[in-house]
Amino acid sequence: MRLAIVSPFIDRQHGTERAVAELCERLAQTYRCEIHIFSQRVENLGVKPFDSGLATKNSAIYWHKVPRITGPHLVQFVGWFFLNRISRWSLSLFGRLSFDLVLSPGINCSDADAIVVHALFTRLREVSSEAGSIAAGQPGFFRRLHRRAYYALLARMERHIYSDSNVALAAVSRRTAALLAHYFRREDARVIPNGVDVLQFSPAGRISRRAEARLRRNFAENDFVMLLVGNDWGTKGLGTILEAMATHPEKRIRLLVAGNDAPASFQEMARHLGISDRCLWEPPSTDVLDLYAACDLYVSPSFEDSFGLPVAESMACGLPVITSVFAGVAELIQDGADGFVLQNPRDTPALSELIKSLFSDSAMCRRIGDAAAKTAEKWTWDRNAAAIWEMLQDAAAGKHSARP
Repeated sequence: MRLAIVSPFIDRQHGTERAVAELCERLAQTYRCEIHIFSQRVENLGVKPFDSGLATKNSAIYWHKVPRITGPHLVQFVGWFFLNRISRWSLSLFGRLSFDLVLSPGINCSDADAIVVHALFTRLREVSSEAGSIAAGQPGFFRRLHRRAYYALLARMERHIYSDSNVALAAVSRRTAALLAHYFRREDARVIPNGVDVLQFSPAGRISRRAEARLRRNFAENDFVMLLVGNDWGTKGLGTILEAMATHPEKRIRLLVAGNDAPASFQEMARHLGISDRCLWEPPSTDVLDLYAACDLYVSPSFEDSFGLPVAESMACGLPVITSVFAGVAELIQDGADGFVLQNPRDTPALSELIKSLFSDSAMCRRIGDAAAKTAEKWTWDRNAAAIWEMLQDAAAGKHSARP
């Protein structure tokens, strides 16, 4: 099968983009697909430039670089949306190359045959606009205005694209599938959870790198370090984490926050709460395992998260985790046995009590972490790819039968 996969960028340091990279490898190697990636940037994935004379229609991954427009994120997305379509159109026109299916992780194009939904901007728009939903650490006025306009555009596009019954949909969690049914009346979306690379993310791998990762960040051996990874810290529940952390005067409770967001407002909140000296802020890293190795607990009381890959990867590493019912990965967690699930991401006292219990009981930390690693062993990328491959076969058969 010849597939066009449309994604702005692909790497292994972001959740959706890691999922795309893992899928591309398996579609090419296991299912012998000819993969054509249309993307602005590809990292840590074995790709080759396309040569129409060498196209094999199996076991190959080609990269067609899409030009990038500079400017605010909204402008970049609009440019990307049209330029990737033009790139594919010109290739089919001059390269005489047609695709069996166009696959997209989200709304990256208007002509996708199949879409894996990793985030719902219709829901994120509601979350960001709810009064007090992200109580503290709000970004500046212009950043909020830009985010609101960006979410509004994507929500409108979701209504147009996801409501089309000719587009095959897969959701990364039951929660996301329910939202697709609620917003767009798509009762037919398949649930295909993300996977975890248990060879890369394992308790042994994390422990072997722990001392070096902590030393580099000046964490003492007896510090209890919590971790949050993500790009929208407000939606990930960072405000609740900081408030819960402030209820513990114990200096050994530390916080490491990594990702792409504006830190100034959250740093000001930490200063106001008197905990700024216990917080460390880092940009996103290609070496995600180094972050997990430095920490003792992963915490993300999300207001909305279609899945939450860092939660799953932390569990695979043998870390105890705290998330909320609004994260799709929570469906796979047995509360109190292999992780903890908050019913309310705003419940600072409940989060504070969980942090206190884990901080004071190292045996419980080990027990929950060991159980988490065993649970995560079942969440393989091979299982994810097999389910998506089945969806693609059905979509191709439906597309063929619909042709005159």
